[in-house]
Amino acid sequence: MQVFITGASGFVGGAAARWLRECGHTIRAMSRSKRSDAAIRAAGATPIRCDLAGVRASHLAGAEAVVHCAAFVEAWGPRDAWFKGNVLGTQAVLDAARAAGVRRFVHIGSEAALVHGQPLLGVDESYPLAPKSPYPYCATKAQAEQRVRAANAPPAFETIVLRPRFIWGPGDTTLLPTIEAMARAGRWRWIDYGRAETSTTHIANLSRAIELALTEGRSGEAYFILDDGTRTLRTIIEGMAASRGITLPNASIPARVADAAGLACELVWRALRLRSDPPLTRHAAMVMSRDCVLKGDKAKTELGYEPVITVDEGLAAMAAAARA
Repeated sequence: MQVFITGASGFVGGAAARWLRECGHTIRAMSRSKRSDAAIRAAGATPIRCDLAGVRASHLAGAEAVVHCAAFVEAWGPRDAWFKGNVLGTQAVLDAARAAGVRRFVHIGSEAALVHGQPLLGVDESYPLAPKSPYPYCATKAQAEQRVRAANAPPAFETIVLRPRFIWGPGDTTLLPTIEAMARAGRWRWIDYGRAETSTTHIANLSRAIELALTEGRSGEAYFILDDGTRTLRTIIEGMAASRGITLPNASIPARVADAAGLACELVWRALRLRSDPPLTRHAAMVMSRDCVLKGDKAKTELGYEPVITVDEGLAAMAAAARA
């Protein structure tokens, strides 16, 4: 199958490109620069020069499926950055895919699309989206998912949403580097000692789910893609840090203090128009302090999904790679 991927120079899209290429698919991918070209070619894909603002049907010509991984995931940015990247960008790729005659559109969503600040415990895919969330990332991921699912028009154009939670594993360019930088600078702090329970998604498990979603699952549906079991944020983060030989300190602040500090930082940074990222945002404080335990039964039943790697195996592999 010929597959077009957005975000293939990043963590998720790059892993998806490599996985699907190894499965025998032909991969073409959105590329915005020569640097992206190199990363995409290294993943075994052919770069196509375009971006979310200017993607057209001609860029997707011949593709039977699109895997839309690109998103604005930064912790901080201009007020409209999340809407432009996550909502308008998704709409542009949807429009181009339909015009190009693509048959299936796989959208990489997030459990964040459900969040307006509350914990999630034992939640399945029937839980309502939060398009008016106070957190821009969450709100725009919900709005993007609404557009993807509304675009479903089988059999000519089928859309599916995959919702991973806490994506981790080799090739991570955001989470682990941030943990490592904060720890080495002596700035790491837990929130409520990292006691929040969480589901997680290893990048290999997400890649396997993407492969399945090209042909399996019910169009118009969303699926949580999860690792085996749940654990505390402290357990998974300490395991990731240990793979780099880092021992995180026990220092912690209460969730209510973190929430207030995140809001205060955002207000100050906006008021003073500071160019740097604030030390804490409301979204980061929320993610690190709320339970997020999801149910993955639907993906197992309808996609035929099973994890290809356990959390323990994933952590062990990261540690072995770091020692090599």
